[in-house]
Amino acid sequence: MPNQHLLRRGRYSQINGIYHITSTTVNRHRTFTDHRLAMTACRCFTNPALNKTSELLCWVLMPDHVHWLLKLGEGDSVSAWVQRIKAVSAREVNRVRGEQSALWQPAFFDRALRQEDDLLTMARYIVANPLRAGLVRRVGDYPYWNAVWI
Repeated sequence: MPNQHLLRRGRYSQINGIYHITSTTVNRHRTFTDHRLAMTACRCFTNPALNKTSELLCWVLMPDHVHWLLKLGEGDSVSAWVQRIKAVSAREVNRVRGEQSALWQPAFFDRALRQEDDLLTMARYIVANPLRAGLVRRVGDYPYWNAVWI
C-alpha cells in the first residue's frame, strides 16, 4: 500500500480507549470465503491469551477484511495488539491451508472513539457489514462475528 506510513502518523494508544480497527487481506484476496480459514481466524480473535488485558468488544470477519472494536488494556498498544492478532491468525490460517504466504496487509486503519461517540452505534455498524455487502439478509445468518453484548 503506497504511503502506508501515513496511517501511523499521530497514532496514540490510550489505556481503556476504544478503537475501531480495520485490516485487509493482501491484495484484498477473498481468503475468508473458505469456511475453514474463516473459522481459524475467528478462533484467534477470541483467544484470551492473545487479547491479554485488552477486550475485543465486537468484530466481523468479511471475505477480504476484518473490523474490530477494541477496548485497549493496560500494557498494550493498538499496534502491538493488531500485530499479535494478525501474526497468529496468519500462522494458523497458513497451517490450515498448508502454505506459507502473507495473509494481511502490513498496514491497518484505526480510529479512536471519542466520548461523545455512541459505542453501540459503532458496534451495530460493524456487525451489520455483511448486510450492507449483500452477503446475508439478517445479521444472525452470518457466522463470522461476535459482540460482548450478545
